[in-house]
Amino acid sequence: MLRQRSIFYLPRRFKHKKDHWSVVEKKKHPVDRALSNFDDFYGSVFGNRWRGIRAALLTEHKYIALVNNFGDTEKTCEELELEGAINVRLLYNITKERLPNGPSREVPELGKGSVDTKLRGFIRQQEEQEIASIYPKSAEEVAPSLAEIQFRDEHQTQNIAQAGEHVDPKKSLTETIKEDSEIDLQRIVDPEYGSGALHDFVPANRIKGMEDWIPESEHYKYYSNTTDFPLAIEPEEEFIFPENLQLYSYEKGNCSLFAKPKKSQTGVLTHFLMDGASVLPALLLDVKYGERVLDACAAPGGKSLLMLQTLHPDIVICNDIQESRTNRIKRIMDQYLFDYEEKWHGKRILITQGDARVLEDYELYDKILVDVPCTTDRHSLMENDNNIFKPSRVKERLRLPEMQSAILTNCLRLLKPGGSLMYSTCSLSPIQNDGVVHMSLQKVFSEYGITTTVKDLSRQMKCFGHLFRFENPKNLKYGQMVLPYLPANFGPMYFCKITRNE
Repeated sequence: MLRQRSIFYLPRRFKHKKDHWSVVEKKKHPVDRALSNFDDFYGSVFGNRWRGIRAALLTEHKYIALVNNFGDTEKTCEELELEGAINVRLLYNITKERLPNGPSREVPELGKGSVDTKLRGFIRQQEEQEIASIYPKSAEEVAPSLAEIQFRDEHQTQNIAQAGEHVDPKKSLTETIKEDSEIDLQRIVDPEYGSGALHDFVPANRIKGMEDWIPESEHYKYYSNTTDFPLAIEPEEEFIFPENLQLYSYEKGNCSLFAKPKKSQTGVLTHFLMDGASVLPALLLDVKYGERVLDACAAPGGKSLLMLQTLHPDIVICNDIQESRTNRIKRIMDQYLFDYEEKWHGKRILITQGDARVLEDYELYDKILVDVPCTTDRHSLMENDNNIFKPSRVKERLRLPEMQSAILTNCLRLLKPGGSLMYSTCSLSPIQNDGVVHMSLQKVFSEYGITTTVKDLSRQMKCFGHLFRFENPKNLKYGQMVLPYLPANFGPMYFCKITRNE
């Protein structure tokens, strides 16, 4: 006879693949880490303004069109103007004529600005959070108070008395245990086997698994207030917008998109699209006729292309550290410069691969553009690929100011006496901006005896006020900064012009 047996079904949970929506939603991506970091840091620095800046950073940025002088220039300009774009050079010249002549901003008193105060408070808060997350509470906080010990003793004495054992009520439980306890001879160390191990003490000098750990607060300590070097800040002299440079932009509030570049009759592309704020460092470097120019961190090559479109420089050296990056520069130049290989390569343009921290062509260049690697704030919030906030790139990110300062310091040595340098980043961080400039000016003076003058570009910024939103000069020590702003969503871009004294 057959017996019927019951069947039990045990539920089994299967793991989803890495690209499954449920796994993707739970995972913390680099863009999430970047946003959390910016909310803490920039929220402290910019206060209520951070909300508007944050919204702009999370929205597609705005472009400026650089018309190619080696393509169908007149036709391209006409088409852009028919679409409603404004000629930036004409707007600049009109605004400059209407501006009254007046003094620029005064030299800031270091250490007394609102940014300094906010940063010091933020650094203290960051340090406290790190200490609390790594170390347990101190023994004094963990140990119970004397009142708690007495309460426990009395409570335990009452329990023992209720159990029928004889206990002297005048004595505490601790005293009773001391009197009644016998010495356990089994726990005595036999001298035969030696007792030296009891006296040996090996202090711990590191925490297991944290050999390469760097505290987040270390990144913010690069911002210094002490000035032990000669500091001079002077207004920039008259800046003349290059006649050969054709830049087009839409006015504030107009979010129209430029048409994609197309091939002209000469075979090169008609125009180059770049973030509008990226135009300013290369433009305000003010390259003159016949000057030798170095773009120290040139990839992808947009700023170098802009300087070449002025037709002013004798030669532009486009340098970068990786071969993949120098190849990007070559592609840009080949797409926009007519007959690049025969007329430009090695004659008007030289593309080199090298670390800007160790270049040795000292006092060779009239102008240098130093657009250093940074946290690239907008990219960090929009793209997970090649994001500096990846867990594997923590050390690289925290040591960015150290690398940026090394690049700027060496480039000041490469500059001819009397030459000018433009330092720039696409970050809002005061540490990577004014902090790095301060460190470099201090180092180049103390180690090499080089004195410099910071150029105040406040007057020039007023001429661009119809297109960009700039940070208040009172919140900056040395440079200028374009703030992301929804009606004019350029940047962020910090830039500081420095002249090496004769």
